[in-house]
Amino acid sequence: MIRLEHANLIVRDMKSMTRYLQTAFPAFRIRREGVSASGKNWVHIGDDVTYIAMTEAYDLKDRRWVPYSGRPGLNHLGFEIADAAALRERMLAAGYNESTYPNAHPHRTRVYFHDPEGNDWEFVEYHSEKVEERNDYELDG
Repeated sequence: MIRLEHANLIVRDMKSMTRYLQTAFPAFRIRREGVSASGKNWVHIGDDVTYIAMTEAYDLKDRRWVPYSGRPGLNHLGFEIADAAALRERMLAAGYNESTYPNAHPHRTRVYFHDPEGNDWEFVEYHSEKVEERNDYELDG
């Protein structure tokens, strides 16, 4: 078995990122937080199985990453969720910017949102238990 246990991000604004993650994942809680040896705040936010580790940025605070810009870096993180429509409603109600590109697949619904740092996050709800249908790329609209 392989599963993503955690992702580790350097962030400019810990509070706004914590709010974003708790909006996207209402079951996430702060598992642990503290101050690193270098004096920077850090937090682990998640559930008992999966979490996002965040550390306060200390360099290039004014230089923003731009996903899909062609520069090396992370374009987005993707998470499987149970209800894409409910997540989309929560995120929009909280004022987050949707970056969803048109997609019409019979076996999955995907929504994307930018976080306060400018990163893109994908949330996918599958409508099939069949691996070949979940992983089909021919039916993407």
